[in-house]
Amino acid sequence: MLGSSIEEIKNRLDIVEVIGSYIKLSKAGINFRAPCPFHSEKKPSFFVSPVRQIWHCFGCNSGGDIFKFVMQIEGVEFGDALRLLAQKAGVELKKQSPEYVQWKSNRERLYEICELACRFFEKQLEEGTTGKEAKQYLLGRGITEESLKKWRVGYAPDVWQGLSDFLSSRGYKKEEIEKAGLALSSSKGSFYDRFRSRIIFPIFDLNSQVVGFGGRIFKSDDPAKYVNSPSTLLYDKSRILYGLNKAKVEIRKKNYCILVEGYVDLILVSQAGSENVVATSGTALTPYQLQIIKRYSDNLYTAFDMDVGGDSATKRGIDLAQAQGFNVKVITMPEGKDPADVISQNPQDWEGLVKSVKSILEFYFETTFSRFSSGTADGKREISKILLPVIKRIPNKIEQSHWLQELSKKISIREDVITEELKKINITNLPNNFIIEDMESKVPVSVKTRKELLEERIASLAIKSPQDSLCLITEDCTPFFGQKIQTVLADLKNKILPQDQEFFNYLSLKAEVEEEGIDCEKEIKTCLREISNLDTRKQLDGLSQDIKKAEDEKDPARVSSLIQKFKELTSKLVNI
Repeated sequence: MLGSSIEEIKNRLDIVEVIGSYIKLSKAGINFRAPCPFHSEKKPSFFVSPVRQIWHCFGCNSGGDIFKFVMQIEGVEFGDALRLLAQKAGVELKKQSPEYVQWKSNRERLYEICELACRFFEKQLEEGTTGKEAKQYLLGRGITEESLKKWRVGYAPDVWQGLSDFLSSRGYKKEEIEKAGLALSSSKGSFYDRFRSRIIFPIFDLNSQVVGFGGRIFKSDDPAKYVNSPSTLLYDKSRILYGLNKAKVEIRKKNYCILVEGYVDLILVSQAGSENVVATSGTALTPYQLQIIKRYSDNLYTAFDMDVGGDSATKRGIDLAQAQGFNVKVITMPEGKDPADVISQNPQDWEGLVKSVKSILEFYFETTFSRFSSGTADGKREISKILLPVIKRIPNKIEQSHWLQELSKKISIREDVITEELKKINITNLPNNFIIEDMESKVPVSVKTRKELLEERIASLAIKSPQDSLCLITEDCTPFFGQKIQTVLADLKNKILPQDQEFFNYLSLKAEVEEEGIDCEKEIKTCLREISNLDTRKQLDGLSQDIKKAEDEKDPARVSSLIQKFKELTSKLVNI
């Protein structure tokens, strides 16, 4: 049964390990905490309870079990979360079972197609004549046999329907193959493979499932050096970073992420020992990708060509990283070389470049002053034009002041003059800023009423200190409470019923993260008085409307009676 499989998965997996594979958790008493991955915040309000195997964010009020977390973090439905967690737990979901029927969705069919396509490409690299030549080319670039297998590199033969015919023979429809981004239909009705005569780099999601492909030209006159999968149900290039599935543990361990541009760069960097590396796969760095990296580390090392002037995609990406609070550093490449070139010639040189990493400000200063003369008015203007916006984005005022002093010395202009120019710089219009806003609102914040918050606080305090609290919550109080709170408070005096366990676990976690030293008895009395006042004010609002209506109807006797009731109710308001 479905229920038994869910319970077996929960029993085999630890929620701290599952969530910890996505975001960096810190110990907080008996629980763990982190900045919430579902909304933007500075103070961590996301908690994980290993005892209750639940999580909850007290900022956006989102929470649940491991299934709910995977559904939200991966953006998948329950069936796909079930499949992912079953794989992690080693629980088999048999094809004949009801579970299989439930999660066998369109997404699953696409996962199967992508996995089969990956195997097809891998085989072509080993067996096809041109495939073997492609393999020799890759080995010649310095990629080892082990790395080819690790990253499942393959080859797409130079035939129109090689992959499509293979997938069709395995029972997949043309429409499904096209939806997986592996084939195209022409206006004339022909159907052909997207990837032909190309070295293939599979692209994986965080769970190492193949979701897309990148194809590098090989022995073809196609003008496009790279062809990538289009956006599909599984693959969105703006949200996926190549190699993150293998790098996430090392990024967290080393507390920095190396960012490169291409597939070969990443494979060779990883092969050289820097396994905390991801690639943008030729796309501009997006806010979505930055938010994913931030789950693992706030430190970002770039290892590609950096154009500090103008409005390049690279510079916009770095600006976005700084805006999201990243500590950005630059691995400076020798002129005209990329990481793959450096490592192919001498892997030890790469280690030296990583050790001599520069802060983004050091890099900007060095490159900007190499381009313009600091001894001319034009040069000083161009230098300040590039560097002042960068300095303005520094959130720490002490660090910002340091770089203002540095700029002042280097261009021989008084610091107060430069400070005045800094005030004129507007950095609010960051490129793609609207995307950041969209990201922050991707999980709707559950807004609770003041009464609901007070009720939950009373219940959590009662759980925290039942001996001091339950005697305060008399039968006279409970009519003011919502049904869920009434039920839990009644359960506390007896035994928690199974149907109330989930809500009780949430309140218990809330009690555990409550700051120490709270006078529970005093706090509950305050909350009870405020709830009573809320009810009284609600009645007063109703009376105010009735008085107005009576005045409109010119009924003085009723007006007088209602005013008297209003005064009596007002006297019941309690000072808090």
